[in-house]
Formats: sequence, structure tokens, C-alpha cells
Amino acid sequence: EMLRGIIRAVEPKEENRMMSQFAQDIRQKALQEGMQQGMQQGMQQGMQQGMQQGMQQGVQQGRQEGWREGLLEGEAKLLLRQLSRRFRPLPDEVSERIHNADPNTIESWADRVLDAKSLDDVFSE
Repeated sequence: EMLRGIIRAVEPKEENRMMSQFAQDIRQKALQEGMQQGMQQGMQQGMQQGMQQGMQQGVQQGRQEGWREGLLEGEAKLLLRQLSRRFRPLPDEVSERIHNADPNTIESWADRVLDAKSLDDVFSE
């Protein structure tokens, strides 16, 4: 109020212009602060959503990978069991070879075990 009185005393026309400029400055400052706050909130929400989606995808992928690994392990165990019943005793390298094989190879070997006369027949390419 004292500043306003000084301005009015020195230059009465300047009072309105300065008050208008002051109001514009305050409005601009408030707008900048509002935008900054909005951007921070938006970034925070985006990060939270991204983290949630990432976690959900990670859990889903983990389940699928675990399911595939479990299925592969089960197929390998079944093949080893069939081979050991048919061609006792099994050499140690057979187990290692089966556990290192991909699912398609294990399936192919499992099909061959039914007609094979020897271990070599099962593992022939």
C-alpha cells in the first residue's frame, strides 16, 4: 500500500500500468508453478503405471518361462525313465545329453525310443 501511494504521488498514470504488469507477472508465475506441478504429478503417475505394468509383464513372463522349463524337465525325466527301463544301465553322458537338449529334440528321441533296438538308434540323427 505504501508503494502504491509513492507511485501514485510520482506518476498517477503509472499506477494502473504497474498494477496491470504486477497482476500479469503474478499470473505468469502461478501458471508456471501450476504447469511444473502438473508435469511432476504426471511424471509420477506415469512412472507408477510403468512400474506396475513392468511388474505384471515380468510376473507373466516368469510364469510362462517356469511353465516351459517345468514341461521340458518333465519330458526329459520321462525319456530318461523310458530309456533306463529299456536299455539298462544308461551311460552317464545320456542323462547329460538329454538335459542339454531342446524340446523338439527330446520329443524326437521319445518317439524313437518305442522302436529303437539300441541307444544308438534313439540318438541317431
